[in-house]
Amino acid sequence: MKRKPSAPKRRRIEIRDYDTQDTSDMIDVAKPLTLKQIGIALPRVPPTQVVSIRLPSTLLNQLKAYASARDVPYQALIKLLLAESLDRRRAA
Repeated sequence: MKRKPSAPKRRRIEIRDYDTQDTSDMIDVAKPLTLKQIGIALPRVPPTQVVSIRLPSTLLNQLKAYASARDVPYQALIKLLLAESLDRRRAA
């Protein structure tokens, strides 16, 4: 198995320099840098996320029966019902 190359030695020294020196005069508050300009990228937010909730068994069975009667997966039905409910509440 190949090892990842470690950070260049000079880079580590530069980082330690910033830890030991006052760098406040290097920052220009009139020209703030973006994350891209300093080489930092935030992790991409996935389009969906997994959640876990507890539902009463009778409610879950009702949702499954309702979804089955409409030939829709019950989890898709739950998402649809949540989205519709939220839209109605926002409009009110």
